Amino acid sequence: MTVVELSRTFASPGVDGALMSWWDADAECTVAIARPSDNDALWQAYLDGAQRSYRMHGITAAIDVDAIHRSGDTTLFWTMLDPTGTVVGGIRAIGPLTSPDETHAVVEWAGQPGLPSVRKMITDRLPFGVVEMKSAWITGEASRNRRLTTTLARAGCQVLAVLGVQFCMATCAQHVLARWRSSGGVVAPIPSTPYPDERFRTKLMWWDRLTVASLAAPSQTAKIIAEMADIRQSLHNSSHHASVRG
Repeated sequence: MTVVELSRTFASPGVDGALMSWWDADAECTVAIARPSDNDALWQAYLDGAQRSYRMHGITAAIDVDAIHRSGDTTLFWTMLDPTGTVVGGIRAIGPLTSPDETHAVVEWAGQPGLPSVRKMITDRLPFGVVEMKSAWITGEASRNRRLTTTLARAGCQVLAVLGVQFCMATCAQHVLARWRSSGGVVAPIPSTPYPDERFRTKLMWWDRLTVASLAAPSQTAKIIAEMADIRQSLHNSSHHASVRG
């Protein structure tokens, strides 16, 4: 199992155990990055919210909280907390990866024509560092939905800075691709898969540290650059760049 060593010198006192956190004025929430072992209550709140959200959308087949607990494969997780401290969204990171078999993408494309291409794309990028983002969710409140999604989409860029990898991958249902593209994600030219069931056409997306800022929507570019720079500076100031020990 991968162990990520990060200094706590920049942890926010407002989010117990968080490796780093900041206030996002657009979404009116605090974004916090933590490890599951650092704050069990926050980790459980994220998982509970994910389970409720997936159930509400009728896609419980796409998440297995017990399996997530058992696997221990979550390196870091992101939460968005409203001013009352309630978790209103989040996502988790798996990796850096050492094999395509560590990704959930190969499960989603199992038996599909695109599986060899999925495996090759992952394998080709492994030497440069690959992280998979999974289990994204936001609150069902329509008035906040778009702002929270816009903020959460940038987690795919932030993880590149935190872990020092070049690539981030995620699988997304076709109807939400535009939202994730806003942060510089690129849809892979691979046939979609009917996951978690025939109602969906799930696609594979990639974020490349070298291109995210140039490919992002204009409204996202400045925030991506600033957040990635702030994360790198925090790591530099702590004298503990994100390091990985197998």
